[in-house]
Amino acid sequence: MGIDDTWFTPLTPLAFLERGAEVFGDKEAIVYGERRLTYREFAAEATRVANALRASGVEPGDRVAYLLPNIPEMLVAHFAVPLAGAVLVAVNTRLAPAEIKHILAHSGAKVLVADAGLHASVPSDSGVGEIVTVTDPASGASPDPRVGGISYDDLLARGSDEPLPWTVADERGTISINYTSGTTGQPKGVLYHHRGAYLNSLAEIVHSRHTTESRYLWTLPMFHCNGWCTTWAVTAIGGTHVCLRAVDAAEIWRLLEAERITHLNGAPTVLVTIAGHDGAHPLDREVLVTTAGAPPSPTVIKRMAALGAKLVHVYGLTETYGPYTVCEAQDGWTALDVDARSRLQARQGVGMIVSDGVRVVDDEMRDVPRDGATMGEVVMRGNNVMAGYFADPEATEKAFRGGWFHSGDLGVRHPDGYIELRDRAKDIIVSGGENISTIEVEAALDSHPAVLEVAVVGVPDEKWGERPKAFVVLRPGRSVEAEELLDHVRERIARYKVPNAVDFVGELPKTSTGKIQKFQLREREWGDRNSRVQG
Repeated sequence: MGIDDTWFTPLTPLAFLERGAEVFGDKEAIVYGERRLTYREFAAEATRVANALRASGVEPGDRVAYLLPNIPEMLVAHFAVPLAGAVLVAVNTRLAPAEIKHILAHSGAKVLVADAGLHASVPSDSGVGEIVTVTDPASGASPDPRVGGISYDDLLARGSDEPLPWTVADERGTISINYTSGTTGQPKGVLYHHRGAYLNSLAEIVHSRHTTESRYLWTLPMFHCNGWCTTWAVTAIGGTHVCLRAVDAAEIWRLLEAERITHLNGAPTVLVTIAGHDGAHPLDREVLVTTAGAPPSPTVIKRMAALGAKLVHVYGLTETYGPYTVCEAQDGWTALDVDARSRLQARQGVGMIVSDGVRVVDDEMRDVPRDGATMGEVVMRGNNVMAGYFADPEATEKAFRGGWFHSGDLGVRHPDGYIELRDRAKDIIVSGGENISTIEVEAALDSHPAVLEVAVVGVPDEKWGERPKAFVVLRPGRSVEAEELLDHVRERIARYKVPNAVDFVGELPKTSTGKIQKFQLREREWGDRNSRVQG
């Protein structure tokens, strides 16, 4: 007997909050200062906002943009907008007005919900039909009259408690559009579907080991890959979201203790901020920290472990719903010394449980040898790879050439099957015909006890074409001479990879998610000359 279509239920993260309200109705779902919402209240607010959006003229498939920090209204949006049948466009809060204007225009957003503290970033000619302002008492900011529109309370007043179905007709329908950083041109809109968001959420639960006891601290921006789908994942398992308006080391340490945090996510630079705070101390319990965004150095891994954190290293891109691979720990690793174990944990690992696996291929789409040395490009496909770029079929076709998504990341595959990134294609340094991995050089520099953060880029060289140069941020109260630092590096890597120069800087240019923007450093060094790579 064949399977009737009526037996099939389309997958959607909306089901997670429906179940949460039924199973964990009285449980604390969201914490933000003195504000506490139960799962029943969480679902009720999502329903009211969804009805309010419909009453405001939002129709199925319309885009609704949110420009908010990690406050409860942003978390609610991840359910309310798709519950209304619309598509969420979570906008990077650190973008300039012109960049935000492009995203609003390109996505065709009908409504923009913006935080009063971010009104300076709202373009005067936004092009949206209506602007809704959230006034967060914690920010101390008042709405800018220039922005106009209505208040969030006004929006809620348009809504009702009329139940809406927590279902979708098509699991391949778009749930959100996430825009890339745009460092090599205009940002592209990455299409997430309900099926991918649902499955990647389950993978987050498994690999970050979430349970109903999880108390998750929002150190990762919710606008970044929908918080790596953790907005939906923690809700699915019935955990508690602890919102955090801004990454502040002192507040993070306060909340770690006051709210008994069990989990947090962040880029390695966020971990450096946490570990480097004056109030940092070993915790009385294990806190699971999932990190990605850049390869964490073995030094960062050791520092976090010393504080009682258990690190889960994942890797992915905006185009893969955030994490796609995980460095799965093997039984024998615990017997290794901390240096050897940290080096293994710094690898990007293997495909997550819902992925189609990961490959490292040459220019002909052939898998490179598993020798830990032959470099190729990392490619992916499957349920947790984007449906494509919104309104950009040419870029979509290019990204999926050969039937796999091309990440632009260069890596190797080890004999045990684990992949390890060696660089972005645009960051690899070609010096005298030799490829130099900036990640390898950075790890050698970062292992010096005086170094807090480091970035290495290729700079022009008349003889070799380009040579590595290091930009180093020192730990507070520490000092080191450049030559001493380079001697330290010479003991660890081949001499041709050692930087020719070191610049000690107060800070490194970064994106809002903590990624170091090497293109700014390259542009500073190359000036009017054309670098081998741009962006």
